[in-house]
Amino acid sequence: MGQQHLGGPAGGGAGRVTVALVEDHQVVVDGVRSWFGPPSPVELVAQGPTIESVRGVQADVLLLDLNLNGTMVVDRVAELCAGGQRVIVFSEHEEPETVRAVLDAGASAFIGKGRATRESCLETILEVAADRPSVTPPMAQAIATDEGPHRPQLSDKERAALLYWFQSMSKASVAARMGIKERTVRQYIDRARVKYAAAGRPAPTKEKLLICAIQDGLVQPDEVTVYTSLAARATPSEEFRPG
Repeated sequence: MGQQHLGGPAGGGAGRVTVALVEDHQVVVDGVRSWFGPPSPVELVAQGPTIESVRGVQADVLLLDLNLNGTMVVDRVAELCAGGQRVIVFSEHEEPETVRAVLDAGASAFIGKGRATRESCLETILEVAADRPSVTPPMAQAIATDEGPHRPQLSDKERAALLYWFQSMSKASVAARMGIKERTVRQYIDRARVKYAAAGRPAPTKEKLLICAIQDGLVQPDEVTVYTSLAARATPSEEFRPG
């Protein structure tokens, strides 16, 4: 079964989210295609049985099955994410260790085939396409059953993004330092927040996230450059000086 192009490039329609699907079972392809038919805000623009079959396709989200032609492709997730692709794993292999592995590799979300519905799948895709954190049931279970649930396991890239963000104050400059897209930086930071929230330590603000990171030894206090805005440093007379 070869690649089938089903639409235009990413953004092919006002307000629509485009998806490329990597899946080698036709019955699953047909089911997903029916989910994305009009009036769905999501459009399936390409589909193929291998990662190579959709390479080069512009899509907002890549929906990836992990078992392709009898081979697990967990080790391919990192390279896809490193290239700036938003990856949602769509798999029946919902074991917590598998879910944690793909999340640590940079996947934006994990959808379990066994309990996925049209509504839940569309919701996750829209959240990921908008670079918002998404926690599906397999993700929540994997995070909750991780070793030391009160100390979330962050990937090396998540830790690096947090440290640079705490130092530079700018997600754009973090992206430049790491050689990745700014949206990927936002994903790393949002995933760190999701993991802390799942561990019962919500960190909705930058300050709270910094405190958690220091408490867990992810960041040393002397590594963080203290930032003070120009307005905060100005004296009252300077702050209100006209012109």
